Amino acid sequence: MKALVCETFGPVENLQIKDLATPELKANEVRIDIKAAGVNFPDNLMVQGLYQFKPPLPFTPGSEFSGVVTATGEKAKYLEVGTRVAGFQMIGAFAEQITIPAMQCLPLPDSVSFEQGASFLVTYGTAYHALKDRANLQAEEVVLVLGAAGGVGIACIELAKLMGAKVVAVASTAEKLALCEQYGADHLINYKTEDLKTALKALPFGIDVICDPVGGIYSEVALRRLNYGGRHLVIGFTAGNIPHVPLNLPLLKSCQIVGVFWGKFLETHPAEGLNNHVTLLNWIGTGQLKPHIQKAYPLEQAKDALNWIAARKAMGKIVLKP
Repeated sequence: MKALVCETFGPVENLQIKDLATPELKANEVRIDIKAAGVNFPDNLMVQGLYQFKPPLPFTPGSEFSGVVTATGEKAKYLEVGTRVAGFQMIGAFAEQITIPAMQCLPLPDSVSFEQGASFLVTYGTAYHALKDRANLQAEEVVLVLGAAGGVGIACIELAKLMGAKVVAVASTAEKLALCEQYGADHLINYKTEDLKTALKALPFGIDVICDPVGGIYSEVALRRLNYGGRHLVIGFTAGNIPHVPLNLPLLKSCQIVGVFWGKFLETHPAEGLNNHVTLLNWIGTGQLKPHIQKAYPLEQAKDALNWIAARKAMGKIVLKP
């Protein structure tokens, strides 16, 4: 099978497409022909050795995928050959095939495309865990989304609206903000043409929950606009800089700075994580959620897809199609 291979930690340009042997199938595993694989910002960090999880070298990056079961182990017969599935594993998805424990897969309804199936576990899983489990978001609350046009950002907008909240979207271009509005954002702020501090002060209401997958200089600006008792969700640092926040701010506002580590949540609370994913998949299947697929690249152009994400050009999701 063909797969993207990282042999040494370093720039994306060092990655190579190689022919690899198909992994041996264990009793609890299934083998899947991958039809689509989601590309996420952590994939970029992982191949550079900058992510909190460092896989042993060499490895194939890519964590979320969809496809068709082609073989089952003795203890995984409940997923029949031919079943359409979506799945998650920290590495291995940027390939033509993957062998994975059956419990890490979900049957994919016929109403959900392979591209959608490869585009919800990481971004929508992270966003739903953030809003439901970490923020305990309530209807009528106000959610501020930084980096609102990215994969996690769009998921936060769509889920917050589905949960009855009002959404303020912050992004860097008119095109990105137009997509945010399409996905339900009530107020739009272009931080490249407006001063974010001034724009937030001009809002006729405060912020109850901040979804922050960006970090950098805007985290503190947003935190200062948080309502008493609000929650600032720390999801990631796509800006590249980890902010240093004055601790008098959470004291004065009696607010919370809440970490959102979705991968650890799945590890420590697998049943709750599975329930979240089933809920999300049902919402996608009924059309209540519609992951936005901006681009689909062939596997041979995986480096272009990763560079597109790294340059923060992505709006919604990028997928690979082996």
